[in-house]
Amino acid sequence: MGKYIINGDKRLTGEVSIFGAKNAVLPILAATVIGNNQSTIYNTPNLRDVEIMKKILISVGCIVEKIDNIMYVDSRPLNSFIIPDDLVREMRSSIILMGAMLSRCKEVLISYPGGCEIGPRPIDLHLKALKDLGTEIEESHGFLHCKTDGLKGCDIQLDYPSVGATENTILAAVFAEGTTIIRNAAREPEIVELQNYLNKCGARVSGAGTSIIKIEGVEKFNDVKHTVISDRIEAGTFMVASAITGGEVVIKNIETDHLQAITAKLRESGSLIYNDSSSIKIVGPRKVNSIEMIQTLPYPGFPTDMQAQMMALLSIANGTSIISETVFENRFKHAEELTRMGANIKIIGRVAVIKGVKELTGAKVKSKDLRGGASLVLAGLAAKGSTEVDNIHHIERGYEDFDLKLKELGADIKKVD
Repeated sequence: MGKYIINGDKRLTGEVSIFGAKNAVLPILAATVIGNNQSTIYNTPNLRDVEIMKKILISVGCIVEKIDNIMYVDSRPLNSFIIPDDLVREMRSSIILMGAMLSRCKEVLISYPGGCEIGPRPIDLHLKALKDLGTEIEESHGFLHCKTDGLKGCDIQLDYPSVGATENTILAAVFAEGTTIIRNAAREPEIVELQNYLNKCGARVSGAGTSIIKIEGVEKFNDVKHTVISDRIEAGTFMVASAITGGEVVIKNIETDHLQAITAKLRESGSLIYNDSSSIKIVGPRKVNSIEMIQTLPYPGFPTDMQAQMMALLSIANGTSIISETVFENRFKHAEELTRMGANIKIIGRVAVIKGVKELTGAKVKSKDLRGGASLVLAGLAAKGSTEVDNIHHIERGYEDFDLKLKELGADIKKVD
């Protein structure tokens, strides 16, 4: 599984560049199957999840090549609607292939998805939207067999602004007959990015970034070249790394507008932050301020994917902080591991009460999910002594060269396979 060994209490300084966004590139790669065309995707991160999506695309007949951070997908030879069960179980994002495959093949066989164990993430909203568009769905033995005689545009009201359900609906609707309206759509930057890619292909999607998205069905796609936006969660993680070590780090190649919620909370914690449109500088405080309340919310609220990292920071704050997790009900698994390092954290349902301690101490801890694993690395950077973070395959699902980038900033970290 691999582990990181971190000798902490080192101040991070320097510059770091952010790679392409995992949560943007995965739906775009799913979308490549739709158009019977060729796609060249630039700024593709080298991550385990991207590798799994590549294997899925190859398994259904696509030609896929990856050279450095460029991925080429030719979906013209696609010859199967069956998504391999073993790959789906490794990555939850594979569920967005449902809408894409229905657009292309009018049929898809896929198992229920896997991924990080951070609580139930039901796909009811996905299935309801696909049914509204004209899909018949049979569920049996953990598999979903979806078929349609032809998708037809309609008005869809999402009960919750789910990112995955919004993406699946868009992907299913681009070739549907007529017009589809999605109300209460997710507003994340990754949805805007999917719209941009699809429109370059010849789709007619508008409204991404707002709560109402309109998709006018088209009949064909053209070849396309597209550059993926930078990863706002990777950027946020390095922002916290600078803050927790009292560092001075410049983060480059980012969209600072996508980081407003994170920036606001880091300022509240005492960090000094300076930015222009594509870079941001974080000067960490001598002593971290506690934060009265962080509540995770859909974008543009504070992202659930940054909750664990902020918990690590607040564990050494001067005072008591509260985090309310409203998105996923089982996303505090890292709290138990942070406690091993000396943190004082009490979990009450979906609320974490963090009483700041003077310092964290190194310990052997285990990554149980992607962002929780990242939080343990951040805690290790600030802790006295040596920290071992086990099960880092979770972390590598979402961070490319995490240890190497931290090392360049002055961290004492090494990866052991």
